[in-house]
Amino acid sequence: MNGLLNFTLSASASDFGFGGVLTLLCGLALFLYGMDVMGEGLKKSAGNSLKTILAKMTSNPVKGFFLGLGVTLIIQSSSATTVMVVGFVNSGTMTLVQSVGVIMGANVGTAITAWLTALNSLGGEGGSEAVEILSVLKPDSWVPIVAIIGICLTLFIKRGRKKDLGVILLGFVVLMTGMTMMSDAVSPLKGDPDFAKILMMFENPVLGILAGLVLTAIVQSSSASVGILQALTVTGAISYGAAIPIVMGQNIGTCVTAMLSSLGANKNGKRAAIVHLSFNVIGVVLVSIIFYTLNAFISFAFVDIAIDAWGIALVHTLFKIACVALISPFYKQLAKLSTLLVKDSKDDKETSTLLDDRLLDTPTVAVERATQVVASMAELSTKAITDSISLFGAYDSKLADSIRDVENKVDNLEDAIGSYLIKVSANTTDQKDSEQVTKLLHIIGDYERISDHAVNIVESCEEIKDKKISFSEDAERELKVLISAVSDILALSYRAFTENDLDAASKIDPLEQVVDDLCDKIKLNHIIRLQKSECTIEHGFVLSDILTNFERVSDHCSNIGGCVIEIAKYDALDMHKYNRKNHNSEDFEQMYKEYSAAYSI
Repeated sequence: MNGLLNFTLSASASDFGFGGVLTLLCGLALFLYGMDVMGEGLKKSAGNSLKTILAKMTSNPVKGFFLGLGVTLIIQSSSATTVMVVGFVNSGTMTLVQSVGVIMGANVGTAITAWLTALNSLGGEGGSEAVEILSVLKPDSWVPIVAIIGICLTLFIKRGRKKDLGVILLGFVVLMTGMTMMSDAVSPLKGDPDFAKILMMFENPVLGILAGLVLTAIVQSSSASVGILQALTVTGAISYGAAIPIVMGQNIGTCVTAMLSSLGANKNGKRAAIVHLSFNVIGVVLVSIIFYTLNAFISFAFVDIAIDAWGIALVHTLFKIACVALISPFYKQLAKLSTLLVKDSKDDKETSTLLDDRLLDTPTVAVERATQVVASMAELSTKAITDSISLFGAYDSKLADSIRDVENKVDNLEDAIGSYLIKVSANTTDQKDSEQVTKLLHIIGDYERISDHAVNIVESCEEIKDKKISFSEDAERELKVLISAVSDILALSYRAFTENDLDAASKIDPLEQVVDDLCDKIKLNHIIRLQKSECTIEHGFVLSDILTNFERVSDHCSNIGGCVIEIAKYDALDMHKYNRKNHNSEDFEQMYKEYSAAYSI
């Protein structure tokens, strides 16, 4: 490719015309595409790492900084990280104050790309032994090998980390090829006085900052605009004095992506985007004042020296570190500033968007967020049953209404989570994520039905109150034993799902069998009492409804436990096969006997 470019492009500036512009644009397109491919590959490969990192979210700004730094190093895009942060704040996963440290870390993390693209400038002309050694490190020498490895991994590996690695390598190859094309396209401008005059205009800080801002806003990536600037350094016409304000402007321009992403967010999501923007704007103002004030008195010698790609990477990194050093002590004030800029209205009752579509670009993170929301749904359903049981002792109309409200909320959650998981499933190719999506889709149905049974129990309690029904002492004693068993199975299923506790999950099925036995025994005892005229048919109707609801709650708990075990152990979901195997095991028999003894009537 380099040979073809060298043949096409002459070394004279006069040859840089329409063809040179097309080559430059082609190089930029490849650079952006390579970055996108490499970033997507890194996201897939680092799926579990992202989960681990994101699980350590904290209000501690130092840990938040390293969280943002780590995530950005993994996915190679501060814009993507910031968009994720907007999604987290919008969904309530992260507080606004937490987001400040993460955004600062993301700004520093993106500097690594500039150091990678600077490799393109290694070696050169001169013939010295040192230059010869550096030429070996130049991408032209080893990128073809990387390309061969990448294409082999992509073509011959069906799935998994190795295939993801192949995608990452190919993305890097395309990125470096685009960088080479951009450098070769502008090399004919070397020594062109007219081009040099244009670039010298950007030594004016205001013009330089505006140029960097506009360029980055157009390409939607500070890494890409820095890469373009690095490519232009081959002309030798860009000085440190011109590059510094452009780099500062690029850091403001990269905020455009997050600002656009926040348009559909709630107020806290918008504030997170404002934090990103204000951090960079304030950083540019402070660094500009300090640098140009010092330069006025000291007159830095390096300002007029021509900068190279490594110099751009250095300026880019030092600027970001300087911004963090100057602003980090005031991270709380930065959050307050965003709150002042995006104010709450008096009638604002805005709630967090629990499942934010911005997270779909990183399926692993979206799955993790969906899991958290399903855990909240599980907690609501479990509490609804517990609250409904409490109405047997003392009916409370307010609590009854509250249970119905919870049931409506759980219904809405099931619809929202189900739709969201379908979108996640369409975006992910990771096997573990797909298995988790399958598990969640099954479990939300069970928890939704459990909340329905909570309302059914409320209605039974209302009937008992309205008809002034009172059960016999034996019936009440039997119901207490059954309620204790149902409460236990609810707690086991909740722990099995939220903690992925296989030991708890294995105890659910034996206890579910005991609940079934208890329901049958209570029905039989009721018939005996009915024959002895110790209770009435009316008692029997209410009791039958209560037993049916408790029995079905335990069935849904059994489904949840079986689902957790099947996905964890066999990477599949075959409940019929699981039930056959489980019911015939010695462990099942042993636990069944223990629960039968514990919940005996």
